Amino acid sequence: MSLNKSIVEDAALTWFGELGYAVGHRPQLAPGKPAAERDSFGELGRLREAIRRLYPAIPMEAREETVAAFATIQSKEPVP
Repeated sequence: MSLNKSIVEDAALTWFGELGYAVGHRPQLAPGKPAAERDSFGELGRLREAIRRLYPAIPMEAREETVAAFATIQSKEPVP
């Protein structure tokens, strides 16, 4: 059996759901959909705020490097 992104994503969503987290699938959360989590795929404000809140001791420059790295990875993924 080959391990692919879908298998990992489905397993993670199941696990987080069992832990009590609200889970959703990317197509339903995409910009323009009723359950959209953000206005555009390039919007990273929530990520930036979460990193600041969770890791306040990390210098701002390092936090911004993390956001930039995520943006680079995200821009290489195909949009469903």
